[in-house]
Amino acid sequence: MTERSGQPGDATGGPAPTTPVCYRHPDRETYVRCTRCDRPICPECMRDASVGHQCPECVSEGRRSVRPARTAFGGGAAGRQGYVTRTLIALNVLVMILSIASDRGGDAAAGGSGFGGLMGGSTPLTDWGAVLGLARFSDGTIGGVAEGEWYRLVTAMFLHYGVVHLLLNMWALWVLGRTLEAVLGPLRFLALYLIAGLGGNVAVYLFSAPNSPAVGASTAIFGLFAAIFVIMRRLGRDTSAIVPILVINLIFTFTVPGISVAGHLGGLVVGALMALVLAYAPRMRRTAFQAAGGAILLVALLGLVLVRTATLTG
Repeated sequence: MTERSGQPGDATGGPAPTTPVCYRHPDRETYVRCTRCDRPICPECMRDASVGHQCPECVSEGRRSVRPARTAFGGGAAGRQGYVTRTLIALNVLVMILSIASDRGGDAAAGGSGFGGLMGGSTPLTDWGAVLGLARFSDGTIGGVAEGEWYRLVTAMFLHYGVVHLLLNMWALWVLGRTLEAVLGPLRFLALYLIAGLGGNVAVYLFSAPNSPAVGASTAIFGLFAAIFVIMRRLGRDTSAIVPILVINLIFTFTVPGISVAGHLGGLVVGALMALVLAYAPRMRRTAFQAAGGAILLVALLGLVLVRTATLTG
């Protein structure tokens, strides 16, 4: 009879080898290891890597150490999706619907005044939010930016006189906005749009008759026209297709009755200035320089509003 000695195990008498199990699921056997930390991982925990597989923790750690993609001007790559452009268009359309709903006379959509309905009829909402320097209303009250209604300088860029007016501006925003948002990033593009729109409305307040109301996103749109020219030049791209479109829009500005010349030119100038700030900021301190440049433009615009207000109320 043969005797056996030693512990159960392999032929050498050593302990039996243990099968590796997933470090996150101990009940699952696996022979695959994370190529980064060498821990066993089961198929559920495997994440494809350039070589082999990695565990979820190593993938997360690697993502944290990778810098997010940025545009040539420091913006986020999310601008390629055009979310800000789409949101601005949706907001303008929503405000147009509210404007039509507020109108009991029924002339908000097609309008009886202006070139081909471009400057359709006013509504209670446009009366409330239009750029207006100083005027006496039908009920005898006095209102306008000079009377402290500064909100008009912002609300006016989201209001329109008629659907045709809205559609023209939204088409231009769709064409220009997606390109600029992809190049600048969402936040920088939004800052450009709002500052250009504000600049155009401040110009209306400065140079138009105080009792003449004005609305429309075209103040911001003209700022985008100027900005895309500046940005494309900065990137070394061809701008020959932009100039004729801009010239045509300027011809319409000066020849079509009812269009705010001051608003369009103001948006054009301020949009160009903001684009120069965004495009030519030093690379080392780009974000700080861009923010400071935008802030300086805002302060300058507010200063002009104060001067104009003192002139009208003094």
